[in-house]
Amino acid sequence: MPTFDIGPEDFELDGRPMQVVSGALHYFRVHPDQWADRIRKARLMGLNTIETYVPWNFHAPDPDVFDLTGRRDLGRFLDLVAAEGLYAIVRPGPYICAEWDGGGLPGWLFADPEVGVRRHEPRFLAAIGTYYANLLPLVAERQVTRGGPVLMVQVENEYGAYGDDPLPERQQYLRALVDLTREQGIEVPLFTCDQADDEMLARGGLPELHKTATFGSRSTERLEILRRHQATGPLMCMEFWNGWFDSWGLEHHTAPAEANAADLDDLLAAGGSVNLYMFHGGTNFGLTSGANDKGIYRPIATSYDYDAPLAEDGTPTAKYYAMRDVIARHLPVPALDVVSSGAGAEAGAGAGAGAGAGAGAPVLEVDLTAQVPLAHALPSLLREDLLTFSSTPTTDDLRLWSGFAVYRTRIRPDDLVLTLSEVRDRAVVLVDDEQVGVLDRGSHTFAVALPARAGDLTLLVEDQGRVNYGKRIGEPKGLIGPVRTAVRTIDDWEAAALRVEDAPELLRAALDAPGRALPSVPDGGVPGPVGAGLFRGSFDSTGGADHFLRLDGWTKGLAWVNGELLGRYWSLGPTRTLYVPGPLVRETGNELVLLELHGASAGRAGFVARPDLGITEQ
Repeated sequence: MPTFDIGPEDFELDGRPMQVVSGALHYFRVHPDQWADRIRKARLMGLNTIETYVPWNFHAPDPDVFDLTGRRDLGRFLDLVAAEGLYAIVRPGPYICAEWDGGGLPGWLFADPEVGVRRHEPRFLAAIGTYYANLLPLVAERQVTRGGPVLMVQVENEYGAYGDDPLPERQQYLRALVDLTREQGIEVPLFTCDQADDEMLARGGLPELHKTATFGSRSTERLEILRRHQATGPLMCMEFWNGWFDSWGLEHHTAPAEANAADLDDLLAAGGSVNLYMFHGGTNFGLTSGANDKGIYRPIATSYDYDAPLAEDGTPTAKYYAMRDVIARHLPVPALDVVSSGAGAEAGAGAGAGAGAGAGAPVLEVDLTAQVPLAHALPSLLREDLLTFSSTPTTDDLRLWSGFAVYRTRIRPDDLVLTLSEVRDRAVVLVDDEQVGVLDRGSHTFAVALPARAGDLTLLVEDQGRVNYGKRIGEPKGLIGPVRTAVRTIDDWEAAALRVEDAPELLRAALDAPGRALPSVPDGGVPGPVGAGLFRGSFDSTGGADHFLRLDGWTKGLAWVNGELLGRYWSLGPTRTLYVPGPLVRETGNELVLLELHGASAGRAGFVARPDLGITEQ
């Protein structure tokens, strides 16, 4: 069987030096029918390896669930990597960051406040042991030493940037992870990665494990820093940041292809190995995006295009060809057959967005011809009956680890204002089904005026993504009390989780109820303004073709196509379009559903020819 080792100077595959030229491609951010297409394009760019994180919470959304099917079929993904003749690097965390909800750590894990976050604590380690036992056997059977593609497995992730535990305790935790990993049959080399910073490299690894670094520029200088902490062995940048992620309310980040290519050339010329982060970013489908909070809470956008060499829809960019030219100076590169845009026929997904470069994706408009006002829709979306609380619950108390929850109580004429310590992360405030304001963590808006009357107070609370980096990892969500009015503290609540993210059939049932049709629109007319609620329309188009959903005039909410939750939209930007993978689209009878939290200028949506990821820095 083949071998893969860390030699005194190089990585060694079957005893021969190997310069690893890898690209990050997250199976969980790409439709499974498009995996093969994206992997093939990685090989054509000159990569010899694919790297992927594994998000624990994606596979274990609840403590008694572990799912390895469909979008979560990591085994199938690794088999497709092998079928393309490439190798693989697997990074299972348990913490991954990756701008993913909670950095991959399950919200349910921290329902017990005594559980230690990323440290040597028995309950935390026991949960990781169960996670590894469910996941790592499929990785073990696909190791290069057993005829598979997996070359290396990572232990933790940029641990040097987290916490202030003493070094002996940090190393005790890392060694426990090593033991748990080896117990599941992982025999290939293990490694750690940290930012190319002396303090982080010193704190984040173990003497007996191979160290790698993360950086996006000044390659020669950063490799020298890494060498100071590792006297022998190959030098590798495990995350070569060739772009950046986007947050709601900020600009779309880009990085010049020429600068990226020059830094990559320096890195490869120095003999270093590399993993491009990202080769292909993909999409934060559903409610999977994370958030950062360094004093200002900033949730991550739905698009994870990352300004990567392969765009969100699978289209090769100028960066793709610039990096391919650089790789060709150092390693053999395959002949460049036609690299299609979008999904490509190889993936069984049809023509893909922008097939042929000129035509673009299908362009059409969809009238949302049925609606349910938001206040009327909420009861049909409850996961369970409202529960009664004598103090303000968090959504963790509701066993809700992602998504939306409803809080209800009664107000009096003299209450006049609602204030709370914090909302995590946003709440639409209704009095007797009338929207009166918004509480918002990002803008530190924790108070809203109330009408001077008695009534039913409803708060629709949205978890916009659990923090994925820094000391706020693992914090609870929902309303953070005490909750006060002008004259009293409110302790009596009814609350329950909603199940919008995984139950589109409930939306259809609500929309099919009598009397839900919007006023008809004359031929050639434009639907009028609409308020908050659930909306549905149907459309015919090119089956199997990628689409780009544009929601100009809409404010904030969720969008589904044929029952699949594409993710969040928000007029705050930067992203102006949502990517619809071709495999989701049929020739006829497609369904578009929107959950709009505020209102829109017209009950109409559009599909446009090309993505619009928003303004960039000038």
